[in-house]
Amino acid sequence: MSQKFLAGISAPVRHFAIQLSATRRGARLARLLAERQLEEWGEAYEDARQVVAELASNAVLHGRVPGRDFRLTLRLDADRTLRIEVTDARGDRTPRLPGPVAQDAEGGRGLLIVAAYAHRWGVVETAAHGKTVWAELVPDQGNAPGRMV
Repeated sequence: MSQKFLAGISAPVRHFAIQLSATRRGARLARLLAERQLEEWGEAYEDARQVVAELASNAVLHGRVPGRDFRLTLRLDADRTLRIEVTDARGDRTPRLPGPVAQDAEGGRGLLIVAAYAHRWGVVETAAHGKTVWAELVPDQGNAPGRMV
């Protein structure tokens, strides 16, 4: 095996996870904690702030089950791909990209924003009938269109 291959295997992966209340305050805290964690890691992912805000907001608005929290997870891989995951308790409400949204509509743009910032994004079912919506951001991607996987 080449040294380059071995270096890629042994490079550290950074990880952060926290449970938050499924409230507007919890969604706001998710964004603030993600900003602080990325700053602590020395990473400047400006787009991550917006992606976390949208995914956390969706978890609170559409994935909330009374008495159940949501979880925010950040993972920074060796190649500097940032994976953002938000897990909520409503696996029966799978998010999909909406059709065209009226300019005066108050909602319906969250996943369009995530798709615009993310290199790729998707949804997976979790235990206890929940779901995890994830998005991956890569360094220097610009505003490449996102794609669901």
